Amino acid sequence: MSEYSQIELENFMAAALVEGRKALPGCLPNPPVGCVLVREGKIIARGYSNPPGQFHAEAMALAQVAGSLEDVTAFVTLEPCSFYGRTPSCAQALVKRKIRDVFVALIDPHPKNRGRGIQILKDADIPVQVGLLEEKAEKDLRLYLCKS
Repeated sequence: MSEYSQIELENFMAAALVEGRKALPGCLPNPPVGCVLVREGKIIARGYSNPPGQFHAEAMALAQVAGSLEDVTAFVTLEPCSFYGRTPSCAQALVKRKIRDVFVALIDPHPKNRGRGIQILKDADIPVQVGLLEEKAEKDLRLYLCKS
């Protein structure tokens, strides 16, 4: 799926976790999600959840890079949202920009998501790996996730 070593993958997801921590407290009640976009082994964009109605982490990162992302890997601490709420679906935005592949730390337990964001990516033939630094992401996010 990726040309990166396990250590590199973990370092990129750790960078996404750092981004997510920047979201607090302004992002609330949204969860503090982080995202980094990587091209040729270098982080080219960073994002985190903003206040409701503003950019989610993925959208913030995507806004920093022009054009197609066919050679870019996304690292996201929480499954990209599948639904259109106050903002468009992040999973659809990644598909539209032709992201090469996506690493997700944690599946979103939100009843409107729960794997649907992952399925949108897979349906677009985008390889997705779930569970990279899952325990660390769960520790960062558990208090902020919608479970009902």
